[in-house]
Amino acid sequence: MLAVEREGIPLLHHAVLRLAEVADDVVVVLPPGASGDGLPPGVRVANDPTEGEGPLAGHHAGLLAAVRSDVAVVVAGDMPEIQTAVVREMLRVLDEAGVDAVALQDGEDARPVPMALRTWPAADAVHTLLHAGRRRLRDVLGTLRTAVIDEATWMAFDPERRTLFDVDEPDDLTR
Repeated sequence: MLAVEREGIPLLHHAVLRLAEVADDVVVVLPPGASGDGLPPGVRVANDPTEGEGPLAGHHAGLLAAVRSDVAVVVAGDMPEIQTAVVREMLRVLDEAGVDAVALQDGEDARPVPMALRTWPAADAVHTLLHAGRRRLRDVLGTLRTAVIDEATWMAFDPERRTLFDVDEPDDLTR
């Protein structure tokens, strides 16, 4: 799905280009052995070390590749409409709240993506989760000191909730 074109460019590029507006370093995690040919200039590639270990293993690979930075923002490649104002608010909360992770409230739950993280505490937590056999991104939020931005606050930056829009099937492209 990530190679499907939307508005003339691959779906993945939308998320990458949005993050590049707020980050100096953008890392895309790809399957084992994938090269990342065709990604926008300046994007670094980290490869998931093993196939089939779930999203948390890929998340770990991305965090290890991002160790040059104290902070990482995690989004899914199928989230083409991440709003940079929402990401900036997440980074502001991460900076001011004394936490290791920031997520967005969605109904009764905190969404696991997008999330802003302190890179080293998150990498350590993910490593521990993987060794415990856990594979879900949501587990990261339950392990780290996490601030959840309530819907009213983040929706002030994104009233149409496009930040949470993701493309799981081709028909989603028409939403």
